[in-house]
Amino acid sequence: MMLGCFITALGLSILKASGIVTGGTAGLALSFSYLLPLSFPLLFAIINLPFFIISFKKMGKEFTFATMAAVCMVTLFSALLAKIHVAFSIHPLVGSVLGGIIIGSGTIILFMNGSSLGGAQILSITLQKQLNWNMGKTNFVFDTIVILIGVCSVGIIRALYSIISVLIISFMMSYFKEKIAKRNRAYVTPLVEKRNHKTHSIS
Repeated sequence: MMLGCFITALGLSILKASGIVTGGTAGLALSFSYLLPLSFPLLFAIINLPFFIISFKKMGKEFTFATMAAVCMVTLFSALLAKIHVAFSIHPLVGSVLGGIIIGSGTIILFMNGSSLGGAQILSITLQKQLNWNMGKTNFVFDTIVILIGVCSVGIIRALYSIISVLIISFMMSYFKEKIAKRNRAYVTPLVEKRNHKTHSIS
């Protein structure tokens, strides 16, 4: 899981170096931090809280705690990478493609290890599990909303570049959706059955 967190943080750092708005709850919190008198960490925690509640109820405490740990590690790695000064700038087009591939790879590793980065990823796993919705499409819709909000903070041009990274991440998730779904069923189903067994025992 730590490898997936580091890879994801590296991809986020590339997008930030390119001046691109990221997707997911991190990008949503970042966009709102430019528009509201609230800090990014506070907004990130507030936005993720309802998703953690959903995860705890639908996915179990083990998955939720693993996701919380992943969010903390990505935050830590991002802070450490931010201290490394890059001597050259990254063109938004290059950053969007490279960052999208790296973030997609890190996210898949997290999913395959029974974790996620919270937010839309928790929502996509829940909807895929209960309604068989496509995970990539769910994340794409959520990220598109984030990008539209990001237009107000970074402008239309960089927001358009951001869409490229969102498309790449969504494609990668859709491509590996069967393997991800299989691993999540193997990880989550025993937890749900155990929780249901406890409920029946109490009743």
